[in-house]
Amino acid sequence: MKKTRIKTFGILTALLLFFLGMLAAYGVGVYNDSEQYLTMHIHREPLYPLFLAFFRAIAGPETGLVLTAVMQNVLTASGIFFLIEYLGKKFDLGILGELVLLALELMPHLVTRYVSALGIFLENSIMSEALCIPLFHFFLLFTLRIIFEEKKSDVIYSLIFAYLLSMTRGQLMTTILIWLVVVVLKMLSGRQYKKLFWPVIVVLCVFGLRSLTVHIYNYFVTGYFMGNTYGQVNTLTNVIYACDREDGAVFEEGSLEREFFDRFMEEAYAVGANYRFAKDAPEGEAAYLEDHHDLLKFEVLEADMSAYFFSLGKVDYYQQSSMSDDMAGRMLRKLLPACFGQWLYDYLLLCRNGFIRSIAVVNRWINWVALAIYLAAAGLTAAVFRKNRQSMAVRVMGLAFLFIIANVCATSLTIMCLSRYMIYGFSLFYMAGFLLLLELGRQVGKRREDRLVQERTGLSKQDRL
Repeated sequence: MKKTRIKTFGILTALLLFFLGMLAAYGVGVYNDSEQYLTMHIHREPLYPLFLAFFRAIAGPETGLVLTAVMQNVLTASGIFFLIEYLGKKFDLGILGELVLLALELMPHLVTRYVSALGIFLENSIMSEALCIPLFHFFLLFTLRIIFEEKKSDVIYSLIFAYLLSMTRGQLMTTILIWLVVVVLKMLSGRQYKKLFWPVIVVLCVFGLRSLTVHIYNYFVTGYFMGNTYGQVNTLTNVIYACDREDGAVFEEGSLEREFFDRFMEEAYAVGANYRFAKDAPEGEAAYLEDHHDLLKFEVLEADMSAYFFSLGKVDYYQQSSMSDDMAGRMLRKLLPACFGQWLYDYLLLCRNGFIRSIAVVNRWINWVALAIYLAAAGLTAAVFRKNRQSMAVRVMGLAFLFIIANVCATSLTIMCLSRYMIYGFSLFYMAGFLLLLELGRQVGKRREDRLVQERTGLSKQDRL
């Protein structure tokens, strides 16, 4: 018991020293997106701006940011600690095994700071990812408890953290759907067929609650009972990128949508923000799209639509933002079928980079290594599953694959898969791989032990029984 307490204290202390040490070394990071959270911008989900506002109200504008960063680092250290402790006990890892998990948990933080183009330590930053990371660890903890345990409270806690994640960053609404998949599979394994409609109803209610909460928050902040805007403008950006000039024929001649489309295409061609320019790009088509997404979105679509709607007079920023999003939605519905083939091709390119960044960094040499790692993980999962269909490690890897696929496919619909959007599945994937290797090693050791016993006794295990 004393050794266990020493181990527990040592791991928690190491985590706190690492994260708070990085804060002391690099300080609080304020970036371009930070201002939108600080001003409770209409484009941003409510939870992180409220999180910031709470600490700034306590300690003042500047000190409040430092206090926020301290809390982000402490929460992340705590989330990692509880997850490692749970996996350590569940898989009987011992101190060395838990230290491996600790190293794997710290890896993505070091990658985003020292290897990726982002070059920042996320837990020091004033960005929503800094809160999403600890929330995601607690979501993982309770989701794994759903898989391995029978407590109904874990189902509730997991859903609460999925809801909080969705209120912090829209792309992580996928965690609500992952909760649904996990709960349904758990019910199917328990033959609870007649109750399968309940998780679906719960998820619909949670999405409804999320929408209502966002509307109420925006009403108190802006005076308008409305949801977050700009999502459809984001999606339209990659659709416009995939269009040809003749695709404007889907709009009625002389309509406002047609006028916007013609202007978008003219300006997109002028700055090279179109798929045709990417075909000869030396850095590759996916990199070209990623480099030009923000240029097309901010300097073409947003600039043109905001200028037009403001020119109408008596329109404030929130009305203009809502009008732009509504216009983007109307254009999307007509344009996407016209350019669907090229859009799908571009979407798959973004997904490819997303899958790579979920476990590595995008690089012409590393890309093939990432593919080999995925194939090895799939093969290892299949090998362990064949020997033990109840394998806990296989279930952890299944959850890792499920989240990575959902996160990549959802993010690629609206924007490029930057490392800070993909960081969540990084450690989970490698920890699952480590647990699979450990279980495979134990299986091999058990077979060797049985063979030695058989050689000594001259009897098979079945004969001895």
